[in-house]
Amino acid sequence: MSGTDRPAVLITGAARRLGAEMARRFAADGWHVVVHYRSSTDEAEALASGLESAETVRFDLTCRNEIAATVRDLSARLPDWRALVNCASLFELDTAEALDHATFARGLEANAEGPALLAQAFLAHARAPAGRRVINVLDQKLANMNPDFFSYTMSKAALASATEMLAMARQGTADRIYGLCPGAMLPSFDQVDTEHEASGRMNLLQRLTDPAELADAALFLASGAAANGQVLYVDSGQHLMQQDRDVLFLARGEH
Repeated sequence: MSGTDRPAVLITGAARRLGAEMARRFAADGWHVVVHYRSSTDEAEALASGLESAETVRFDLTCRNEIAATVRDLSARLPDWRALVNCASLFELDTAEALDHATFARGLEANAEGPALLAQAFLAHARAPAGRRVINVLDQKLANMNPDFFSYTMSKAALASATEMLAMARQGTADRIYGLCPGAMLPSFDQVDTEHEASGRMNLLQRLTDPAELADAALFLASGAAANGQVLYVDSGQHLMQQDRDVLFLARGEH
């Protein structure tokens, strides 16, 4: 099949980490994958070149003009642009004791406003005969709250609310809007491997959650089989716990 014969998915932040894992999974299932990046040019091009059907796009999620131009271009070229996965996020540290305004502003733009604008443009312009799917990557900590990474968590809470409202607005259509909440899967922030090995097991199953499980969940949601507005957790039960700090700090014994 050529790229235009395949269902297409745009995955933001797909050059690295969880986004790259999802890109590989969609490609293996026969999708045309649009690999978004902002600054990871080499990684994005290398990933796309190794997939059967893929291309790269660069835009800044904090620039509404770049978002609009990209959506217009893809909508014109892709006859079955079926899915958007908002995976890119900015993860910066501030605390409940001292919110940093610059950190908050950057996080809200990159993690909430940009993905919401992208989803709205996708729903307005993308062509998909069987319906369109928006998958917003959230965070298990929205159900297992702690005060670390204060602005980041607020921005993800804003995106979760946007997910619910977008789903309500698309009721009665073939479109589906979903939330996807990962737990600790990859080394986070400034963790070393031994810290990740410990923090990654801080869940009910006491196991490392494989990023491939998140990719499988994203592919399932892209099928549209789940109810509109569904939020899916892939975290080995971490969101069912009460952790008073981010596991990054718990693994270091910082209580």
